[in-house]
Order: sequence, then C-alpha cells, then structure tokens
Amino acid sequence: MYRWLRYRVKTDNLINFTNLYHPAMNRFFYFLLALAFPAVLLAQGERKDKTAVTYEEIYDEPYSVNKLFVHLQPFYGELFATNINAGFGMEAQYYLRDKVDFKAHFRKTYSQKFYDFTRDLAAKTSDVDNSIQVFNYYEFGLNWHVRDFEENSKTRMFLYKSSYKGNKWAARVPLTAEIPCKVRKIYGARLGGMIWDSGIHLNRVMEDQGLSYSDFISGDGVALSDYTTTADLFTNIASKGLYLGGSMTWIRNVAVQFDKFEPGVDDLILTAYFDLMYAPSLRLDNIVFTPRDTGGQPILTEQRSYNTSPVDLKKFGIRAGIEGKFNRQFSWAYGGEIGYRPGVEGKTFYALIKISIPVFGTNLDYSVEAFGK
Repeated sequence: MYRWLRYRVKTDNLINFTNLYHPAMNRFFYFLLALAFPAVLLAQGERKDKTAVTYEEIYDEPYSVNKLFVHLQPFYGELFATNINAGFGMEAQYYLRDKVDFKAHFRKTYSQKFYDFTRDLAAKTSDVDNSIQVFNYYEFGLNWHVRDFEENSKTRMFLYKSSYKGNKWAARVPLTAEIPCKVRKIYGARLGGMIWDSGIHLNRVMEDQGLSYSDFISGDGVALSDYTTTADLFTNIASKGLYLGGSMTWIRNVAVQFDKFEPGVDDLILTAYFDLMYAPSLRLDNIVFTPRDTGGQPILTEQRSYNTSPVDLKKFGIRAGIEGKFNRQFSWAYGGEIGYRPGVEGKTFYALIKISIPVFGTNLDYSVEAFGK
C-alpha cells in the first residue's frame, strides 16, 4: 500500500510538471517573461549621470526687468467665425515703474489669398458692388498694478553641456534641477480700446438668423428679392469698442552657474487675462447691388443700396488669453486668445495665436556715472 501511494505521488508530480511544457502554458510563460524583462532593465539601468549638482546664484531679481518691449510678429493666425485670417503684426509694451504697464498692438492680413478668407471668396463669387475691406485690427490699453509683490518660489532648469549637440541632445532625456528663487506676482486691472474691420459673407448670416432676400429693402422701398434670390452677398463690418478685465502676471528673473553644466536662466514673464468687451459702435455696411441680365449687362443704370438693419448684431463679448515673453535684449514671445468678439450675432467666436520673433527689450537707462579728475 505504501509503495502504491509513493508511486502515485511521483506520477502525479511528473504529470503536473510536464503540463508546464504544454504549448498554451509555454506561451503564457513567455508572456510573463516579456512583461518582467523591461522592469529588470529599468531596475538595473539607473543613469550614471544622475548625481547631485552644485550651483552658484548669479542673480535673482524679478523687479529688474526691461521697461520697453517691442514685438515684431511675422505670423499670427485667427479662426474667426466672421472671417478666417492670418498675417503679420507689431506690438509694444512699456512698464512705468511698478505701477502700470501700457500696450499697443496692430495686425493685418498678408494679402487677399494669404490669408483673408472672406475677401478672397468675395473676389471670386460676389454678386454685389461692395468693395470688401482688408482685415485690420488695432488695440491699445493699460494694465494697472493693483497689487505688485514678491514671494519665495522654485523653478526647474534643464542641465545642459556644450557637448550635448545635434543628435546627442535630440535623443537625450534631459535632467532637471529644482532651484529656489523669487517670483514677482502682479494682480492687474485692464482697460483699453480696440478697432477692427473685416469683410463678411451675408449668405451664411442669413441662414443662421433665418433671413431672406426680401428682408433687405432699399431707400425707395424696393426689396432685394425683386431682382435676385440667389446672389452671393458680401459686405463690410467695422467695430470700435472697449474692454475691461483683470490679469495675473508671474515674473521670474533668475540665473545660476552650475558646476560641470552650462549656466541656467529662467526669465519668463507670463500673463493670463480675462476681459469683458463692449462695442458701442458696430457698423454693418449696406448692400450695394446692380441687377444684371443673363449676359451680365446691368438692367438698371443706377445702383441701389439695400439696408442691412435686419441683421442682428451683438455688442458684448468676452475673451481669455495668455502671453509669454522673456526678459532679454533680443528674444521671442507667444500669445493666444479665445472668446466671443462683438460683431454679427452667431459669428462672434474666435481663437487666436501669435508668435513674435524677434522681441527687442530695453530698460531705457543709458546714463553712466561721471567723476572729475
């Protein structure tokens, strides 16, 4: 009996062991091995260059920033429901002591084809006699420093060596070091004005607002529908408005010298803002239309102007944005906005990005001390 039990135990163990070599068990075994292998590599692959670094502070002065920044903007792009556009611009910002900063900005499209969408479409398909304007935008305003103060903070800097160039730097996951520093914070109150004009495709507005050609009436009481119900209608819109809002600015201006690495700098000036907008002056040009026969010849000798007052306008809007630049004599900057701009009802949404290269910065202090001999 004892020998029989011992034989069964040995046999059962042999059967269980050989089951490990079943094809399905084999695949499962290799699957577990594949999962475990990267973990083993990570455990054994600790970076040799991940060691503590020492540094010496060169400066940490968030209040010592340039007073004037001049931006050249070779490119901006705007997804505007009224008129998708892209082009160039210029911006200037001046800091008056620690109390207020002023900003002025303009931008316009490169050309009709690149990229003033509505004007280009009007040139190809318009049936009206209106001359469609170039998209132009002007803005000017101030940011009052309601509270301007300094706090202790930290920043992260990449560790870089001059030997990390080309493919070596591109294929490398850079190390970072956390550096204590000061940060200047500004709570601001914003106030300013904006002026812009653009072409607009009225057929799309008519669809959104449920209008028809019979809603546009001339001064002598003639409806546009008496002459056409298929014409492509374009006109111009012009706005003069104000904005009021608030902002939050973070300024770091710190530089350190690392041992065995290149110096590190964090001199970013970052601003986030939110504005309410109101346009007391919002003008939509009348439609100028001359009816023509099938051969393209005018049916009437005089043009008629058809009133666009049935089109609903929206005088209020909102926006949120962010801007970043660097406290250097020669640098670059970026910015973005999203919101609803006062304009034609249903066509007010916009999203904007802008890139400034180069940005010139100066503190406007060119005086030096002089001593008599």
